[in-house]
Amino acid sequence: MAKKTNEPKLDFKTDWAYEPAPEDTKHISLKKQYDLFIDGEFVKPNSKKYFATYNPATEEKLADIAEADVKDVDKAVKAAQKAFTKWSKISAKERGKYIYRIARLMQERAREFAVIETMDGGKPIRESRDIDVPLAANHFFYYAGWADKLEYAFPNRNPKPIGVAGQIIPWNFPLLMAAWKIAPALATGNTVVLKPAETTSLTALKLAELIRDSGLPDGVVNILTGAGATGAAIVNHPDINKIAFTGSTDVGKLIQKAIAGTDKKLTLELGGKAANIIFEDAPLDQAVEGIVNGIFFNQGHVCCAGSRLFVQESVADIVIRKLKDRMETLIVGDPLDKNTDIGAINSKEQLLKINKYLKIGKEEGAELYQSSCTIPTKGNFCRPTLFLNASQSHRVVQEEIFGPVLTVQTFRTIEEVIEKANNIPYGLSAGVWTDKGSKIFNLTSKLRAGVVWANTYNKFDPTSPFGGYKESGFGREGGLHGLMPYLKF
Repeated sequence: MAKKTNEPKLDFKTDWAYEPAPEDTKHISLKKQYDLFIDGEFVKPNSKKYFATYNPATEEKLADIAEADVKDVDKAVKAAQKAFTKWSKISAKERGKYIYRIARLMQERAREFAVIETMDGGKPIRESRDIDVPLAANHFFYYAGWADKLEYAFPNRNPKPIGVAGQIIPWNFPLLMAAWKIAPALATGNTVVLKPAETTSLTALKLAELIRDSGLPDGVVNILTGAGATGAAIVNHPDINKIAFTGSTDVGKLIQKAIAGTDKKLTLELGGKAANIIFEDAPLDQAVEGIVNGIFFNQGHVCCAGSRLFVQESVADIVIRKLKDRMETLIVGDPLDKNTDIGAINSKEQLLKINKYLKIGKEEGAELYQSSCTIPTKGNFCRPTLFLNASQSHRVVQEEIFGPVLTVQTFRTIEEVIEKANNIPYGLSAGVWTDKGSKIFNLTSKLRAGVVWANTYNKFDPTSPFGGYKESGFGREGGLHGLMPYLKF
């Protein structure tokens, strides 16, 4: 039975209020049309085709984006090959200086990047401004430092660059994922052909402008926009030496099949369905904040989101009550409002997918709970959602929803929660909340997850490797480990 408590319950609807504080966008310059970035300059696509990108919060068109075809990909790969002959041979110290310069320029244009990231992707401006852009710059700073220390990082192994890296990034962290992939590739002497997601190409194209302004030699980084066909052309190009992909598990499997039998190196960072585990001895108020951050950060558009909550039975009632109360304080709305906690779902297609799973969860017998907040009538929005009394067999527990939807289960023993947490096709991340260090170490050795956070969640650092097991992919990005996929020994 849950312990009784005399704690007063706040009426969040009357005990607090907020004034809208929208970010000023008057000084943000967006072109009406963006071309492909190949060999140091912006060029028209061979197909002459463009597609529109929209603000998911307002449904307003932001710009037209070039669609690269097979000929554009070939042109970019040839430019990267040509650049590799020089870039791989310049002094490592000089490479580090270029990467450092990119980081400094990103800092100088941080506000512009943050606002565009929010307008194009729908995430709250606080997250773009305080997390995504600074962390992206920090990845360039970090790998700039490694550029002339590879012999130290891998002693007696004579590390050498691979060649041309084809990199495909998702729509949930466009700028950050670009930094995760480009920075280590450049530090190790490789050149890059990168494709951002079609719904969030703007910050990658702004990064292309920055790279051009940094003086980086032409062809070292090429950025091609487009949809799945563009990505497939990159994967299948015979002169691409390494593929780095972050995205869905289904697409990751297709890529793995496509390069089977070739000598291309591959890293995959795919889907996830992370367990966030709350023990009875955990600091419960802190844990509730961790639950909120774990699932509602970036609208739940996070591969390592803590989307499965496991609460020890003895504290389940109080944790769920505190969580519901906290959810009532969350503001869903204009992503450019500095008070907003949960922004817009990235696309209409993703919102339809989330709503499909809300229907499935109810049909399976789970209890649906949503906060009572109002949401805008225009744009793609979803209230923060819980599925209570969920079970292991439910699809909403087993399948990645990629939205602000949390399933809740209880457990009694450590053995039970380890078995439940591992009983999933994915293995990207997990969270543990407890006052006992020995319990943390015990679980970190038994949870089949690439990253396990203890008494925190969704904390990232350039020095720390990130990646998963099972259907969450293989290989690591970040830290010293993030250099290895771009080297041959």
